[in-house]
Amino acid sequence: MNMLAQLQALQEEMAKQQALLAEETVEVSAGGGMVTVVATGQQEIVSISIQPEVVDPEDVEMLEDMVLSAVNQALERSRQLAEERLGGLTAGLPPGLL
Repeated sequence: MNMLAQLQALQEEMAKQQALLAEETVEVSAGGGMVTVVATGQQEIVSISIQPEVVDPEDVEMLEDMVLSAVNQALERSRQLAEERLGGLTAGLPPGLL
């Protein structure tokens, strides 16, 4: 019975941490700050800012590369944040237990 209570407490703590992750954000810039992406701790992109001077109709590919780079970096940092918050809670548990 004690094990069941511990699992229930763990599930409650994980739910709490996941709710907090939804409110935390990470911000990443690319191109020397020309493109900025903000993502939540749940890997949701909430904003993308592009400085007007980087918009060049003759070089759309460069802008696309900067946006892609910033988004990928923001998602990676978001995953790292989630791992920091949740990783310790599930260490040693068999997969699929929760």
